Amino acid sequence: MKEFVFDFEKPIVELEKKIAEMKKLAVDSDVDISDEIRQLESKADQLRKDTFSHLSRWQRVQLARHPQRPFTLDYIDMIADKFHELHGDRLFRDDPAIVSGLGVIDGIRVAIIGHQKGRGTKDNLHRNFGMPNPEGYRKALRIMKLAEKFNLPIITFIDTFGAYPGLGAEERGQAEAIARNLFEMSGLRVPILAIVLGEGGSGGALALSVADRILMLEYSIYSVISPEGCASILYRDASMAYKAAEALKLTAPDLKELEIVDELLAEPLGGAHRDWNVAAKSIKDAILKYLPELMEMDPDERIEARIEKYGRMGQFEEETVEELNQAAEQ
Repeated sequence: MKEFVFDFEKPIVELEKKIAEMKKLAVDSDVDISDEIRQLESKADQLRKDTFSHLSRWQRVQLARHPQRPFTLDYIDMIADKFHELHGDRLFRDDPAIVSGLGVIDGIRVAIIGHQKGRGTKDNLHRNFGMPNPEGYRKALRIMKLAEKFNLPIITFIDTFGAYPGLGAEERGQAEAIARNLFEMSGLRVPILAIVLGEGGSGGALALSVADRILMLEYSIYSVISPEGCASILYRDASMAYKAAEALKLTAPDLKELEIVDELLAEPLGGAHRDWNVAAKSIKDAILKYLPELMEMDPDERIEARIEKYGRMGQFEEETVEELNQAAEQ
């Protein structure tokens, strides 16, 4: 795949290309320019640190959507010793926008479920751009129930723009399928670990996100609505998405500060697309950290803690009738 570069990355990429050219020149001409190369490499390192430590929220959204980021199946290939994919919801059909199955990670038997985007036009059409239909969520729930039956912990990978809003999806009960997953996941008697890989968009993400622990990759996002959708509603202009992103506070550091997620997982400097193996190691290390801890808990205590976790989210303010009337008059 051709390298994809955002505008804010271009100075870094240009410097990296110059370094590569100088290294080639040094080999071809047998000229010692090692000092000049070291200086440029030092400059490139500093430029990367400066650029990626001062990203705007919109730039983080762009990184979360980078077409060369690893997707669910990529991570499964890198972290699972074995994986057997299971298909179909036993009601309508299989939905390629969600992959699910049983696997083994470092000797731990698990159920794995995740959104799957495509690479290239043909694959994206097959995967519906990672936007599931209701049968995808029903397939996910079927695998969750199977995991509960055989006492297997569940790992979900979140990476979707949102649930598919098409007419057919609505006719087949999109809202009910999402709501059913939220309800059922809250009471599953096995550990659930949710990891946001890229985009965690709207109810399409929430349907796989009711978990005992929620983790996010460093440059991922998680929000009730996309910045474009929010801008279309609030500003009547989708091109104001950059402004909506600032208001939504949808980045991983924002959500850690708000105590929506439990931990941020380190990515290579510049994003997971720069080194898939580093990102995969962060995820595998987190899985091996949290799963044993959750598996040791009593199921009833784990469910109670899960419900309490979501009950703590958000802030509530009580107002008197007089205060409400004053606000209405204003």
